[in-house]
Amino acid sequence: MARITASVYTSHVPAIGAAIDLGRTNDPYWAPLFKGYEFSKRWMRDQKPDIVFLVYNDHATAFSLEMIPTFAIGTAAEFRVADEGWGPRPVPKVIGEPALASHIAQSVIQDDFDLTIVNKMDVDHGLTVPLNLLFGSPAAWPCPVIPFAVNVLQYPVPSGRRCLNLGRAIRKAVESYDEPLNVQIWGTGGMSHQLQGPRAGLINREFDSAFLDRLIADPEGLAAVPHIDYVREAGSEGIELVMWLIARGAMSDKPPKVVHRFYHVPASNTAVGHLILENQA
Repeated sequence: MARITASVYTSHVPAIGAAIDLGRTNDPYWAPLFKGYEFSKRWMRDQKPDIVFLVYNDHATAFSLEMIPTFAIGTAAEFRVADEGWGPRPVPKVIGEPALASHIAQSVIQDDFDLTIVNKMDVDHGLTVPLNLLFGSPAAWPCPVIPFAVNVLQYPVPSGRRCLNLGRAIRKAVESYDEPLNVQIWGTGGMSHQLQGPRAGLINREFDSAFLDRLIADPEGLAAVPHIDYVREAGSEGIELVMWLIARGAMSDKPPKVVHRFYHVPASNTAVGHLILENQA
């Protein structure tokens, strides 16, 4: 059967993509951030997955406020890189995995989670920046990717509890797939940041650190944190962190092995968090 071997968590700041695209990763401002992912790239080469199930949020490119699904799974054979207003990023198109994606959709919907099935979708920096951070800048991404978009733009957004339980349903779906695939699940977005209003530029190191601690050791308790706490403590865009609970819920019930942990500020006006967890044998 297929199995989820590890989960990866990372911010997906658009300015990180711009630094990569413009060749500025060694600039004094950006070098400390990219250094924090050097270990991760080596680990990824050694632990290369067959498929990545990547949880992210669309930024009004594939969807808009006129129509935005709570959960959307990409089932296409490939996904083009979105034009976010200045042309598509110069990165490879994303190759999908329709058979597994369709299987997961079938299983998760039968477990009473309503998913929107998307057969054509452009993917934006929310998905491509994490791929760069973990895989570098190859001519083609080294494995297929199943995009899983979550609404964290327009309220109401899904609760932490809903996300954690959805992750468990995804784990069940993957484990019922009759092929010996090594699957990784990635949770992206966050950490603390606010892009507008009087608190624009907010970064809360204490909240971010506590979130990482609880994501590792107390996902059940973390899933009970209400939305207002994210907004109050981590800024209006800090709510993206609920997506990390989907990836955490997909992990084994046994305590995970912490492979790598990294935190850096600032990256543009955002705190960057990164974590790799492996399932214990």
